[in-house]
Amino acid sequence: MAFPLSSLPFLKLAHLRLVAAIAQHGQIQAAAQALALTQPAASRSLAEIERLVRAPLFERHPRGMTPTPLGEILVRRAHTMLTEMQNLAREMQEEREGRSGLVQAGAVTGPAVGCLVPAIRRLKAVTPHVELRVDVVPSIQLMRGLEEGDYDFIIGRLLPDSDVDAFDIVPGEIESVRCVVRRGHPLASRRNVPLAALADHPWITQERGMPIRQAVEAAFIHAGLRVPDDVVATSSLVLMMALLVESDMIAPMSLEVARLMEGTGTGSLTVVDLAVPIEVSPYHIITHRGRRLSPAASRLHTLVLEEAARLRASG
Repeated sequence: MAFPLSSLPFLKLAHLRLVAAIAQHGQIQAAAQALALTQPAASRSLAEIERLVRAPLFERHPRGMTPTPLGEILVRRAHTMLTEMQNLAREMQEEREGRSGLVQAGAVTGPAVGCLVPAIRRLKAVTPHVELRVDVVPSIQLMRGLEEGDYDFIIGRLLPDSDVDAFDIVPGEIESVRCVVRRGHPLASRRNVPLAALADHPWITQERGMPIRQAVEAAFIHAGLRVPDDVVATSSLVLMMALLVESDMIAPMSLEVARLMEGTGTGSLTVVDLAVPIEVSPYHIITHRGRRLSPAASRLHTLVLEEAARLRASG
């Protein structure tokens, strides 16, 4: 007789739990106790299962019960399905509590180091199963990605054509720029260095139109100086470091990144003590108003806000 596949959808989780418990304990009474059932209820349920599959699942012996060949198949599958259901319940609970799931964030370089990195450390300390995808790219890419749904939130700058009504915006901080050089650079040991002293040195900086480069150029123009034209343009910190340690080039970067470069352990880079500070327009913490953050993304977003507040409080 062909096995009635149509009966399988009528098997319930309670059926699978009972079959697995009987196989584990070898007695229906012990299985019933483990599942908080009465023995008559367990016996009726087993009879129902065997009726559905049209075959006995256990052989009855004076000292207990053992699975039939068909019962062994069902027991094995029951264990697998019950384990998967437990895993499903755990994953769903972790997702609801923000302890798992995927978070996609992006940031410009300064706040990526100053806000996002410490927030990620804190998140991972308590929710190691959350998967993070983080991009550190210019604001134009961040805003486009946020609009297209590639990010849960970003830390960057609004574009001139951004529809501010489409976003929830938490004001961030003005970025301070530092000029990084090798420790043996002619300007490394000087104090209150004027911009004019930097003008004749070669520079390694971001591409045209990037906020830090714009801030440096604006500072030179404001001081009545010629904007440096001996420039290597790149967004690669690795290339910047490689060029800095072997030359007298100057690299402007955000305060947070400059501190990171100084503290890399090589001891080969330092910051020029400028007489006049250079500052970049503020960055913001931005979410799309039409999208709800997942629990995990909400947790990271909250931690980023806390880190931004900490930075403001520390001056």
